[in-house]
Amino acid sequence: MRIDKILSNLGYGSRKEVKKLLKSGGLTVNGQVEKDGKAQADPYADTIILNGEEIHYREFIYLLMNKPPGVISATEDKREETVVDLLSMEDAVFEPFPVGRLDKDTEGLLLLTNDGQLSHQLLSPKKHVPKTYFAVIEGEVTEKDIDAFKQGVTLDDGYVTKPGHLKILKSGISSDIELTITEGKFHQVKRMFESVGKRVVYLQRISMGPLKLDEELELGEYRELTEEELDQLKNYQVTDVNS
Repeated sequence: MRIDKILSNLGYGSRKEVKKLLKSGGLTVNGQVEKDGKAQADPYADTIILNGEEIHYREFIYLLMNKPPGVISATEDKREETVVDLLSMEDAVFEPFPVGRLDKDTEGLLLLTNDGQLSHQLLSPKKHVPKTYFAVIEGEVTEKDIDAFKQGVTLDDGYVTKPGHLKILKSGISSDIELTITEGKFHQVKRMFESVGKRVVYLQRISMGPLKLDEELELGEYRELTEEELDQLKNYQVTDVNS
């Protein structure tokens, strides 16, 4: 890979800016000073040092965010703040995007990555990747609702959902529940409860496949996936709908 591309990909500036950086003579490849940005280097095998610090190249980034309310799940928007706007420059330079979407007012687990293959694996409609939500419901959630969700409910547009697993944590005038679904239609959790005459007043995603929301992350905070989490995600056994 060209040296100027390696450096620009890692956020050291545009290729023009990197060219000026190299002229200073502060970059070495395997101990040899290299000033030509067009020169080739293996970013994974060669030892590349810039101004005394070794460069560790990587192609992909995987971030686990506790999405706050009021922020949209998009890479850019002219009017609204996006989840990408919450990233530091050193992470944003990898151009990660949200894997799936959470509604603007929904909180919780959101994965951001620039690994398109993994994103496709997790979002493909042919897959059954479970997503679990915690919600506060206006109204008493009952066993009847559990049975209805288990069968699949009809949304306002006539779509019949796939079966959902509803767990009642607290039932009363206001109910606390957990709901696991394997698809992601627009406002699906809210519309599922509307179909049984109830309203979601708070919604938080707490898991997606093997990933769990890190309770130590404050709203708006994020961290990189651990090696164990990434390994679990990449090796997660999804079920093909047609199998």
